[in-house]
Amino acid sequence: MSEERHGCGCGCDHHGEEHDGEITEMLDKITLTLDDDTQIDCGILGIFEVEEQERDYIALVTDGGEVYLYRYIPVEEEDQLELDAIATDDEYNQVKATFENLFLEGEDIDIREE
Repeated sequence: MSEERHGCGCGCDHHGEEHDGEITEMLDKITLTLDDDTQIDCGILGIFEVEEQERDYIALVTDGGEVYLYRYIPVEEEDQLELDAIATDDEYNQVKATFENLFLEGEDIDIREE
């Protein structure tokens, strides 16, 4: 899986709040390449730790409001991200619960498993 990261260019620091227009407009962006080589442009909602897993995870959102959750692996190059699939249902459920507690306040968002 490869990801290309680029800034939103709006100069704001209000990540997570709605802009006029697309959901991801004010977020840093990446192009996510799925296993079937489909490419999806996503905004980075945030990187967060799940204590039970002792790992970092990343939440990505599409303009359509779909959320993707992945393991986040830090790399030295600033313009690169390394992501890995969440391995088990138990891990996914812990990540999803942590994400919902940190980022959602009664929002109805489609969280996708990939």
